[in-house]
Amino acid sequence: MVRKLDHEKAVALRMEGKSYNEIAKDLGVWKSSLSGWLKGLRLPLKAVKILEEKTNYPKEKFKAWNKRRHKEAQAENKEILENFTNKIKPVSKYELLLLGAALYWGEGYKNQTRSCGQYASFCNSDPDMVKVFMFFLRNALRVPEEKMRPRIQIHPNISKKAAICFWSKIVNLTEDRFYVYYQISRASKGKRPKNSLPYGTFEIRVSDKRKFFEIMGLIKGLVKQLNSNG
Repeated sequence: MVRKLDHEKAVALRMEGKSYNEIAKDLGVWKSSLSGWLKGLRLPLKAVKILEEKTNYPKEKFKAWNKRRHKEAQAENKEILENFTNKIKPVSKYELLLLGAALYWGEGYKNQTRSCGQYASFCNSDPDMVKVFMFFLRNALRVPEEKMRPRIQIHPNISKKAAICFWSKIVNLTEDRFYVYYQISRASKGKRPKNSLPYGTFEIRVSDKRKFFEIMGLIKGLVKQLNSNG
C-alpha cells in the first residue's frame, strides 16, 4: 500500500515538473524505482518546460565557466608568446647559417646523384619559413639571383595566377621566373577543399652544386658539434 502511494505521489510530482532527484529526495525512494514507475509517462507542456529549464541550468553554468576559462587560457597563451618572442635578439650571420642549415636539413632535397645533376632544393608551404630560408640564401650563402629557380606545385582547384602573384611577393622574385606544375592526389580523387594549401607549395632551386655542398657541409658540421657536446 505504501509503495502504491509513493508511486502515485511520484507520478503527481513528475507531472508538476519535478526532477528525479527532487522526487527521490521528497519521497525517500531510490531513483532506480522512479525509472520504472515513470517510464513512458506523458508530461504536460508546462512540466516539460520546467524540466528543460532545470536541465539547461547546469549546461548554461558550465558554458559560462568554459567561456571564462577560455579567455583566461587565451590571455595566458598570449603572455607566454610575447615573453618568448622577446627572447629572440637580432640574428648574427653565424646564427643564420645554423638556422638555414637546420631548415634545409628538415625540408631540403639531399639525395643528389650525378645522373640528375646537383642542385639545392628547398620546398615548403609556410610563407614565413620560406621567407627565412630565402633570407639565408641571399645573406648567408650569397646566392646570385640568377641562380634561383622558383617553382610552385598546385592542385587543379588552385588559381595558377593567384599562386604566382602570392609567392612572387613572398620571395621577391618577378612573376615571369616562376614555373608551375600540377599535382593530382589519387587519395582525394582530384577533389580538395579550396582552403587546403590555397597557394600551393613553393620550391626554390639553386642551380649551383657548390651551394648544395656548402649547405650539406653546414649540416654535417652541425651534427659534428652536437655529437661532440653529447
